[in-house]
Amino acid sequence: HDYTLAQFAHLDDPLPDYANPDLVEIAERLLAARQAGRASIWMMGAHMIKNGLSRYVIDLMERGLISAVAFNGACCIHDFEIAAIGATTESVARYIREGQFGLWTETGRINDIAVQAAQEGIGLGEAVGRVIWEEAFPHREVSILAAGYRLHIPVTVHVSLGYDIIHEHPNCDGGALGAASYTDFLVFTQQVTQLEGGVMLSLGTAIMGPEVYLKALAMARN
Repeated sequence: HDYTLAQFAHLDDPLPDYANPDLVEIAERLLAARQAGRASIWMMGAHMIKNGLSRYVIDLMERGLISAVAFNGACCIHDFEIAAIGATTESVARYIREGQFGLWTETGRINDIAVQAAQEGIGLGEAVGRVIWEEAFPHREVSILAAGYRLHIPVTVHVSLGYDIIHEHPNCDGGALGAASYTDFLVFTQQVTQLEGGVMLSLGTAIMGPEVYLKALAMARN
């Protein structure tokens, strides 16, 4: 693994001051949305997780400043791996040559969880978060998925088939992944219906975030 929790120990220290004036307005709008009972949606890409920033997202969730989080499939994988073993991010250059890239038994369990989610009619994010929390994964305190399950805040996973390492595994059920991820899309869209006067942030996701948001917005307005 190229990233471990030990590398992020310094992030427990107070954050330095930031000069970007937009942060002040974002903070004010998040507070206003919370006071008005409107949605504050945080759409994100996986680099935020694998660079050790999960604990800050969880802190905002615990403070009631985020009402929903939207993941891509890679976010789910990094969150699951860190919760399970305190490390994530393999060397693609090394393992692609050895024919082992992404084929880790532990991570492949997400496919089994997706099947269970589809059978129950729940979203992939809720199902994975439930497993991490209820099975007391060693590092569940830094899992955004587990925090969502614990706090009853939706954490949705928007999967693109063929994008993620778990799609290489023999236990991958594309239908189950699709069903569970589509349930998450509907959960996300319901959150968008509460967005007037709220906040929508898209951080580190150039494709999933904007595209999923546009479709959910169209449905909400319709």
